[in-house]
Amino acid sequence: MLPHNLHATILLILGLLLAMLLLVMLGQKLRISYPIFLVLAGLALSFVPGLPRIVIDPDLIFLIFLPPLLYQAAWETSWKDFWRWKRPILLLALGLVFFTSTLVAYASRRLIPGFTLPLGFLLGGIISPPDAVAATSVLKGVQVPRRITSILEGESLINDASSLIVFRFALATVVSGTFVWQEAISSFLLVSGMGVVVGLVLAHGFYLMHRYLPTTPSINTVLTFIAPYGMYLVAEEFHFSGVLAVVSGGLLMSFRSHRVFDADTRLQANSVWASVGFALNGLVFILIGLELPQVVEGLGSYSLPQAITYGLLISALVMLIRLLWMFPAAFVPRWLSASIRASETSPGWQGPVVIGWAGMRGVVSLASALSVPLLLTDGQAFPQRNLILFITFVVILVTLVFQGLTLPLVIRLSGVGQLEEPIPAEEQEAGIRLRLRRVALHYMAQHYAADVQHNELIRALQQRMQAEAQRTGNLLEALDYDETKRQALQRYHQVLLHVLRVQREELFVLRHEDVFDEEMLRHQEAQLDLDEAKISHMPH
Repeated sequence: MLPHNLHATILLILGLLLAMLLLVMLGQKLRISYPIFLVLAGLALSFVPGLPRIVIDPDLIFLIFLPPLLYQAAWETSWKDFWRWKRPILLLALGLVFFTSTLVAYASRRLIPGFTLPLGFLLGGIISPPDAVAATSVLKGVQVPRRITSILEGESLINDASSLIVFRFALATVVSGTFVWQEAISSFLLVSGMGVVVGLVLAHGFYLMHRYLPTTPSINTVLTFIAPYGMYLVAEEFHFSGVLAVVSGGLLMSFRSHRVFDADTRLQANSVWASVGFALNGLVFILIGLELPQVVEGLGSYSLPQAITYGLLISALVMLIRLLWMFPAAFVPRWLSASIRASETSPGWQGPVVIGWAGMRGVVSLASALSVPLLLTDGQAFPQRNLILFITFVVILVTLVFQGLTLPLVIRLSGVGQLEEPIPAEEQEAGIRLRLRRVALHYMAQHYAADVQHNELIRALQQRMQAEAQRTGNLLEALDYDETKRQALQRYHQVLLHVLRVQREELFVLRHEDVFDEEMLRHQEAQLDLDEAKISHMPH
């Protein structure tokens, strides 16, 4: 028998997961991005009579949610895109975070009675980093240049670390009552640098395990879940940055993944991580709404209208700061450097506006706010803790709901989706396939010429690849000149998907005929899945 409390906790978690899934499906029907819908739904659920009050343990938020979400973000980041847009990414992830934290610190000290400058930096560190999941989930249904999504994804990797470092030093200052710039800078360099070192060292260890031990796809997948928690816990144990450890380790493992993972491992790990990442993100966003009434009750001497006013003013401030930062960050480097003007196309006014409006706050801000301790080292209550929590919740709600719902409109009005990419997606797809088939044919001609002459199966393989290369080459030429051919390709994909569906239905019939082994039927079903995924994920 499970202990009663544990039994109730498990039931509550399962109930939240089920509610989250139903709400996501409802949000899809209503065409509302799921982070926005989950926050609003969580807030509505918190007022349902009889529903248990949700009290979140701050340590659990950081330990359970943050490492895997950061690792997944690092894993899915394109290193090439990250390096290509490193300047705007660093200007946002470092410059904008510190700029936002500073302005919020001074503004909140003047705005809120009893608020000190260290408390202001604490609040600034909490609310300065935007949430990439919220932005990318909104952008999925809208056409935007790859440049914008790459910058937003890269920013989310670094800004979490930089904002948490600001938060960490501000928290130490509030607790100790002292702050020395020289010590802060040296400690910042030590904490950040050693966090990166820990992440890279442990990532290399996991790389060696994946590559040289007799692993299976299941073992490899489990190891990818152990890695972020191990990196985070080891770094934090030595008082280094666990966030930077996870980010740096995840980037290294992502860069080397093609050397250590076979096709089965990639298919399995990608599927598992997609499901787990979705569940963790969904739970965090619904918890944001569920926790708000608990925070309101602890406001103490501040009335609810006062706290809402402070929250709305700070929300407007962080939104305005991001928009104002974008244009100097985008254009000043171009004015100062001829090489930048030569190597990069101008972002126009549309790119900075869209990136500036995509500053929705989320998971990291929530985790940071909840991790503020209840008591100081001398046993006194932490000053202004509940107000800081409430302002954070208001900033998350306002930026998620207001900016999230209006971002598609901003994108359409700006016309950023009409800006041409250097190479259209269809041409890139066809160009990659053509290169791969040509190199395969060249390799066969060099190493298997005799087999091609005497082995009918290998000769048929070569002929099939030659035909595919010819079709791809023709397609690549057609993409430049003939819109009719593009429509023909789309129709071909549509027909092929219908054919695959008919084959899948026939497999269902075969299962009831008791002629073929279930294992062989599942193998054929998996092959149909791969064929369908290959067609479904092609650009249209």
